[in-house]
Amino acid sequence: MSALHPVARLPDEWRAALDAEGERPFRASQIFAWIHQRGVMDPAGMTNLPLALREKLAAAGLAEPARVVEAHRAADGTRKLILEMTDGARIECVLIRMTRLGDGEDADVAAADDDGEDDDEPRSTAPKTRVTLCISTQFGCAMGCSFCASGRAGLVRGLSAAEIVAQVLVARRHLDSDERLRNLVFMGMGEPLHHYDETARALRLLTHPEGGGMSPRRITVSTVGLVPGIERLGRDFGGKIGLALSLHAPDDATRERIVPMNRSYPVAALMKALRAYPLPARRRITIEYTLIDGVNDSLAHAARLAALLAGLRVKVNLIPMNPIDDSPLRAASRAQVSAFREALADRGLSCFVRARRGDDVSAACGQLAFKGEEPVQLRSARSRPAPEG
Repeated sequence: MSALHPVARLPDEWRAALDAEGERPFRASQIFAWIHQRGVMDPAGMTNLPLALREKLAAAGLAEPARVVEAHRAADGTRKLILEMTDGARIECVLIRMTRLGDGEDADVAAADDDGEDDDEPRSTAPKTRVTLCISTQFGCAMGCSFCASGRAGLVRGLSAAEIVAQVLVARRHLDSDERLRNLVFMGMGEPLHHYDETARALRLLTHPEGGGMSPRRITVSTVGLVPGIERLGRDFGGKIGLALSLHAPDDATRERIVPMNRSYPVAALMKALRAYPLPARRRITIEYTLIDGVNDSLAHAARLAALLAGLRVKVNLIPMNPIDDSPLRAASRAQVSAFREALADRGLSCFVRARRGDDVSAACGQLAFKGEEPVQLRSARSRPAPEG
């Protein structure tokens, strides 16, 4: 079979691989459903397949690309899962219970806009608490944003599509009985559009109707502002995948202090890319703005931000900076956050303050990172190539 990791194969690729082995083509749909609908990645559990085929799949490397080695539950119900890859690399993903708090606060990371589609929850069942999963796309990060812990060790490697999708399949097992996975946000460790091909393959796997069939409107990809990636995402998925821009400042002088990538893709280029993004009707782009005391939180910054975003279909998600180790930067005060939000709202912008979730287990925005001294798996992974697919 092909070198592509089996968990990363689309149905047509499964059919081609099985045809080369003399297997019947309908087995492709069965295998794909086992993996992506039921979360079964061990061939021994695929009970409607012939034993010989199960043995062949095991020999070809069909196995879980990642396993949970630690699970931390915060007081608010947020769960941080630490997953270990087959090469020893460890990354994090976070399950976040969705809660509306009112008064301009929103506990969800990036709730989908209401575009008129019916909810997919069966009407005959009791409603379940909706959960958002924040997933990682890289082991480390190369972007170097000053308020984010994920890039402190630098970029070690990108995650394969199989490793990205495995976070979703494994995290489903950690849902409580009264929960269901509602949204996916590509906002964990790494920059998704810096690793575009694997991110795009993961999106196709997650939304494929023969698998989990997640609606693209329930998925948001966050970027620090890689313009070519924004353009490809809009072109390849017709704008159906939600887009979030980590803007954090309304002008180049301020943004370059906290987001080094701004030197390559300045604010004007980002706004041009947002205006060209093919948004479906009733959808908006999310603007993420981390409020840092004395850096980007003044009312003058708010006024410039409102002017910058004028005419764009956006909602602004204000994020009081979460504490990270050994950083001199601090969150804006509660009073300044409120004043900033009101200044944007007075200028007609839809604006929410992201409630802090999971910070007692370092699962909040900007806190996903390696802890303590560089772990053995980090040192060894630096010399290893990323697994294919």
